[in-house]
Amino acid sequence: MYQKIIDTAVEKMGKTTNVLQSDLRAIRAGRANPQLLERVTVDYYGVQTPLTQMGNISSPEPRMLVVSVWDQKALPLVEKAILKSDLGLNPSNDGKIIRLVIPELTEERRKDLTKLVRKNAEEAKVAVRAIRRDAMEQIKKLEKDSVITEDDRAKAEKKMQDKTDEAIKSLDSIAAQKEKEIMEV
Repeated sequence: MYQKIIDTAVEKMGKTTNVLQSDLRAIRAGRANPQLLERVTVDYYGVQTPLTQMGNISSPEPRMLVVSVWDQKALPLVEKAILKSDLGLNPSNDGKIIRLVIPELTEERRKDLTKLVRKNAEEAKVAVRAIRRDAMEQIKKLEKDSVITEDDRAKAEKKMQDKTDEAIKSLDSIAAQKEKEIMEV
């Protein structure tokens, strides 16, 4: 009976982990990575369209991204969207493609980025703990309604706590990996 509650909570924790991973992908570590532009949306004929659906994004050099748009008329729109994004990149448009040079990160900027990584990881941990709390409340309600015994509740709570610990350990390792990537010179 309580296993369904735990499975649902574990599934939600997995989604929280995925959200953290995608958030961290958007934090640039001084290396050109096409995933940096995943969140950029372009106002294309009145519709917010993801940049990744408007053309190809490649990384011909370690510190450069090249965006080639299928509709050449959309080039200025793409350039404007990149400038508006919080990536801090200056696109150079040659009429056919947009080049983005990824600047070298300063020591201060690296430290700021690691703080951002920690903040995102902490928010994810708070979300995981909220999921645990909701699951624990549901389990206690089952006991209160005499659906499960006190022993079952204790087993379920222990299982839930173990799953929560696993999720938090996973979030910590993801954050540590990203911090290491950022601090590499």
